[in-house]
Amino acid sequence: MGTEIERKFLVRHTNMLANVTGTELSQGYLSHTPEATVRVRIQADQAWLTVKGRNDGARRAEFEYPIPVEDARALLALCPAGRIEKTRYRLPMAGHIWEVDVFHGDNDGLIVAEVELDHEDEAIQPPDWLGEEVTGDVRYYNSALSQHPYRHWSASD
Repeated sequence: MGTEIERKFLVRHTNMLANVTGTELSQGYLSHTPEATVRVRIQADQAWLTVKGRNDGARRAEFEYPIPVEDARALLALCPAGRIEKTRYRLPMAGHIWEVDVFHGDNDGLIVAEVELDHEDEAIQPPDWLGEEVTGDVRYYNSALSQHPYRHWSASD
């Protein structure tokens, strides 16, 4: 079984991205239940179908399969909620790869960083551009952002 262990943080500033090339991602969700999210993602000329299980702290089951881009486009059309559009930057630092996502569209203004770990208690050296940790905060799950975009959050959100 595939397992994903990742921590997620807000980003204070994007100065570290000045000379880094990002990749455009478009994704949608066929399922949004806490037990299983089913994501379709397109990145350039590649596409994937991903199934993720319920979160248990920073850990959850994850199964990802490459699919034809044409199939991914057809599946995105079936997604019941909004699409996620973002630019992803990959930054190697202190033995880890930090993925910084700069969101666009209805989630414009949101910037998060994720780091995948080998085990939940693995030590990380947080870069100075990291802000508040939001691991486990369902509001920041991409599946939740597709249903309740960042731009529509109220002060109480």
